[in-house]
Amino acid sequence: MNKPTPLSGFPEFLPSQRTVEREVIATLSRTFELHGFGNIETRAVEPMDQLLRKGDTSKEVYVLRRLQEEDNARDKGMGLHFDLTVPFARYVLENAGKLEFPFRRYQIQKVWRGERPQEGRFREFAQADIDIVGRDTLPFHHDVEVARVMLEALGKLTFLPGFTLQVNNRKLIQGFYAGLGAPDVEETMRLIDKLDKMPAEEVGKLLVSEAGLSDEQAAKCLELATITATDDSFVEKVRALGVESELLEEGLTELATLITATAPLNTDSVRVVADLSIARGLDYYTGTVFETRLDGYESLGSICSGGRYDALASDGKTTYPGVGISLGVSRVLVPLVQKGVLDGDRKVPSTVLVAVSDEESRAEADSAAQQLRAHNVACEVSPNAAKFGKQIRFAERRGIPYVLFATEGGYEIKDIRTGDQVPADPATWTPQNESDLKPQVVANNEEKK
Repeated sequence: MNKPTPLSGFPEFLPSQRTVEREVIATLSRTFELHGFGNIETRAVEPMDQLLRKGDTSKEVYVLRRLQEEDNARDKGMGLHFDLTVPFARYVLENAGKLEFPFRRYQIQKVWRGERPQEGRFREFAQADIDIVGRDTLPFHHDVEVARVMLEALGKLTFLPGFTLQVNNRKLIQGFYAGLGAPDVEETMRLIDKLDKMPAEEVGKLLVSEAGLSDEQAAKCLELATITATDDSFVEKVRALGVESELLEEGLTELATLITATAPLNTDSVRVVADLSIARGLDYYTGTVFETRLDGYESLGSICSGGRYDALASDGKTTYPGVGISLGVSRVLVPLVQKGVLDGDRKVPSTVLVAVSDEESRAEADSAAQQLRAHNVACEVSPNAAKFGKQIRFAERRGIPYVLFATEGGYEIKDIRTGDQVPADPATWTPQNESDLKPQVVANNEEKK
């Protein structure tokens, strides 16, 4: 068999790199649960008619079929989910009678998209979503809550670069465009959403040619999109543009409330900004919208996005509004890991390597290892009875910080990083530094070239 080559768009981690992903997932999960979010996992496949209800996504969907499938097979017309929102909407409808509303869930799972792989974009990747869903109504304070929860979770990932959460409100921009007299508000929003990919001058031309705006109206729309603020000062800047509408005022009030409520979470590495250029092109957003940029890696685009949708799901009688935010776990981690910015400090979870003096004493080494494991010290026994120097080098290559030796006077343990060696009872010994009990994430600010 020839040596396999990696599949483009399907990233895999080495064990030390997987330490980083596991720590991120564990930290996110702990934080979400602290705020009362329950965990769910939905199936990998959904009917194609459900997957395609979200818009023009047919090119992104991986279709599922069996090799020996017959034309009338019952499982025809299924595909792998391309995000966690579509399966979640189905899950809410399917289980509405068993759920308590408002329903708070978090979900960390793989998704699949058939798009061209590039930095930060993959065909198989992990996402972490939180959502709060109501029955018929969902008060605005939940918009503030999901923003605060995700900010808190990201703030605990101290090994990541800093980030900026950019917030806007669709009511604000829709109300502004309507008050301005835009003939096609939805098209205007869609074009404004291109500002992070195209020069403002080009977007302005499209607003005139495709959205039917006058040059003056297009200029006002572009001027609105330049407004940013870390406090509620943006409100007066918008009003100074001279556009009035009831929906605009509602959006201004909601956005000002959210920015004020999240201001205490601002730090040197965590920033919340009202950014009126953020539109989110997807048409199901109806209020708050979020995007997030990672410091120094702005080329990745938004790593954490979401917003309010007043109709996540509906069965014709009941509507389920929601608000949520989704972190692209793979989108953030894969580029940082591949560039050597993040890694684990060891290749194995073992804290201790139990040395073997000779093969006749292997049973005693196994017994010592079990004593360590009995009080949650991860360890492994040396695979051979080589000279102690070779066994130490074996531990070094794997990143194991301690080696346990049997001596005539009992066991001794050596910290191979410092050279310190002291007597130790494997039934009670634990490292002085608690962080040695499991692999740690190491951040390296110098990227590998």
